[in-house]
Amino acid sequence: MTAIGEMEGRNIVLVDDLVDTGGTLCKAAEMMMDRGALSVRAICTHPVLSGKAYDNIAKSVLMNLLLQTLFIKARKHKNKSIKRCSLFAKVINTCIIMNPLAVTLFYNRKYK
Repeated sequence: MTAIGEMEGRNIVLVDDLVDTGGTLCKAAEMMMDRGALSVRAICTHPVLSGKAYDNIAKSVLMNLLLQTLFIKARKHKNKSIKRCSLFAKVINTCIIMNPLAVTLFYNRKYK
């Protein structure tokens, strides 16, 4: 696994289209922390979350995992389930205009 860019001293947000057992996502988060990241959060558009996924995520260095879904309720304290795509649209827009993601992801409590 390889990462490109500076991680040291930064708050990282990983975006994954599909999380099955969470192994790859958890390894990526650990790699970011090993390279000096302050924190690692993740968002996922399609959470399968099979097998030991909830345990893997709970034991990982991930601070949060935001799930975009209509079917799965968040079961562990690190997971937040959101039911619509507006937050993802806000994240994409925030990246395009180069504003801090933390404000959009974690300080905005209105997930419409």
